[in-house]
Amino acid sequence: MKLIPRPLATARQRLLLIAGFFVILAGVIIVTLVRVSLGFDHTHKLQTVNAQAEDSDSETDDAAPELRADIEDRNGEMLATTLRMASVYADPKQILDVHEAAVKLATVLHDETPASLQQKLSRPMRFIWLKRDITPKEEYDINKLGLPGIDFRYEERRIYPTDNLAAHVVGYTDRDGNGIAGIEKYFDKQLREEDEPLTLAIDSRIQHIVRRETLNAVEKFSAIGGIGMLMNVKTGEIIAMASVPDFNPNDPGATSGIGAIDPKFNRAALGVYEMGSTFKSLTISLALDSGRVKMFDTVDARAPIHIARFTINDFHPQYKIMSVPEVFIFSSNIGTVKIVQRIGTELFKSFLEKIGMMAPAPVELPEVGHPLIPNPWGEINTMTIAFGHGMAVSPTQLLRAESAMVNGGILVTPTLVKKDMAGPPQGPRVIGEDASLAMRRLLRLNVLAGTGKKGAVPGYVVGGKTGTTEKNINGVYIHNKLISSFIATFPMDDPQYVVLVMVDEPHPRKDTFGYATGGWVAAPAVANIIAGAAPILGVAPRDENAPELLQKLAFPGLDTAHVIEEGKKE
Repeated sequence: MKLIPRPLATARQRLLLIAGFFVILAGVIIVTLVRVSLGFDHTHKLQTVNAQAEDSDSETDDAAPELRADIEDRNGEMLATTLRMASVYADPKQILDVHEAAVKLATVLHDETPASLQQKLSRPMRFIWLKRDITPKEEYDINKLGLPGIDFRYEERRIYPTDNLAAHVVGYTDRDGNGIAGIEKYFDKQLREEDEPLTLAIDSRIQHIVRRETLNAVEKFSAIGGIGMLMNVKTGEIIAMASVPDFNPNDPGATSGIGAIDPKFNRAALGVYEMGSTFKSLTISLALDSGRVKMFDTVDARAPIHIARFTINDFHPQYKIMSVPEVFIFSSNIGTVKIVQRIGTELFKSFLEKIGMMAPAPVELPEVGHPLIPNPWGEINTMTIAFGHGMAVSPTQLLRAESAMVNGGILVTPTLVKKDMAGPPQGPRVIGEDASLAMRRLLRLNVLAGTGKKGAVPGYVVGGKTGTTEKNINGVYIHNKLISSFIATFPMDDPQYVVLVMVDEPHPRKDTFGYATGGWVAAPAVANIIAGAAPILGVAPRDENAPELLQKLAFPGLDTAHVIEEGKKE
C-alpha cells in the first residue's frame, strides 16, 4: 500500500470538495435555466420592493384573480370592460447611467422629458413609477432599450369604450377596481364575483339619440343642463338615460368641480325638481278615476284664485268656464286647482304616495334623489302641487308615474337591467283602465291642439304634456330661471314608450318669440328623439287618420275638431 503524505491527502480532499460544490452549482444553474425556458419560474422581484413590484408574467398565472365582469347594453355592445395593462417603474439603485437611461426612455415616453426622467431616476429610492397604463408598443419599445433597473408591473384597468355616452348610468371605478358610482357601484359585488357580463336595459343607439337631442336643446337655449330619458311603459326598462353636461368615465377627475353643478351629478335620478304642468296628468287621472270628476264636468277659470298671500294665475288665461279637456290642453292652473279641490287633500296625498312620488325611485343606482315634500301639508300645498309646484321629485319618479297613467293603470318598477318580460305590465294597479284610456285621449289631444303641438311626429300618434316652472332658490321663485320639460308617450293607441326631456334654465330666443317654455324648448327635442328612436325600437308608423285609430282616441260626445281649431289659435 502506497502511503500519501498527509499534506497531499488534505489537499486532495479539498479539491474534491470544491469540485463537488461546482458540480452542484452547475446542476442548480442548469435546472433553473430549464425552468425559466419552460416558463415555470415567474419570479422577478426587487428584494426591497417585492410588495410593490409584481411578477412581469403575472397575466399568464393561473392563480391570478378573475377580471371584473363586463357591462354591456341590451344588444351586447360593450359599455365597460377590464384590461390587463403594463405600467413601467424603475429601481434607481440598479441604473448604471442615469443620464443615458433618461435620454433613452424619453424617446418612448413622449409625455416626459430627459430632464424630468433624470430627476425621477436620481431619487434615493428603490421604486419609482415612470408611467402607468402604457400601451403594448411602449412596453415593447422600452424592453428593446435593455436598460437595467427598468421593469413592468401588470395591473387591471377599467375601460369604457363609449366614453361619455352612458356615463351616469354605467358609472366608474377607482384605481383599484372598486365601484365608485352608477351601475359599477350598485353591482360592485356581482361584477367582482361573477364571470358573465351584466346586461343593461340601455340601448346604445337610443342612448346616442337621446343624449344628442338633449345636448342640442341645452346648447340651443344656452341652458345650464338637461336630462333626456326613454322608458318602456310595460316593462319599466329604461332604454336611455342622459344627464348633461356629462363626463368621461375613463378620466372622471378631468371634469370635477367645473360649473355650479359637478358634471358627474346625475340629474335624471339624483336631481329633484318641481315638474310644473307635467303633474297635471297625474292630478286629472286621479280625478277621473275617483269618479269625483267626469270628463265633461266644467270648472270656472275666469278669475285668479287668491289664498292667504298667494295668487294662482294661468300662463295663458282663457277667462272662461272650461271642461276637463280644455283645462288640460290650455294647461290651466286655475282649472286644475278647482279639480283637485273636488278630490280632497287626503285622497290626493294617498294617490301620490301610491304612484311612488313620496319615496326615492327604486332604480339600480346609488345616486337616487329623495323627493322634497312639504311638511306640514296644508290646503295651499294641495293646490300648488296639483299643477306641479311646491313638491320636488326626480325625473325617474315622474317617468314611472306617467307610465302607469298610460299603460292601463299599472305601476311598473323602473329598471336599468335588461328584463325578459312578455305580456301585460306587472305591478300594483293605481288607476283603472277607463281612467288610463281617458288620459291617453287627453295627452293625444294636447299634442293635436294644446301646448304640446311641437311634440308631434307624423305616423307615431304622440301624446304628451308640457311643463314650465320657475326655479325655487332659497324659498324664492325666480321668474327668469325656468325648468322647461315635455313628457310624451307613443303610440297613444297602444302605448309602448314614454319620453322625457327637461332643460334647466333655458334662455329665450328670437325664433321662439321670446319664449323658453316646455312647448318651445323640450317638445321639439322629444319629437326628434321619437322620430329617430321609433324605427330602431320596431314601432311601425301608422295612418293617424285611420277611422279605427281616430275612434279609439276620440272623446264620445266631444267635438274634437272644434277643440283642435280653438287650440290652433293659441
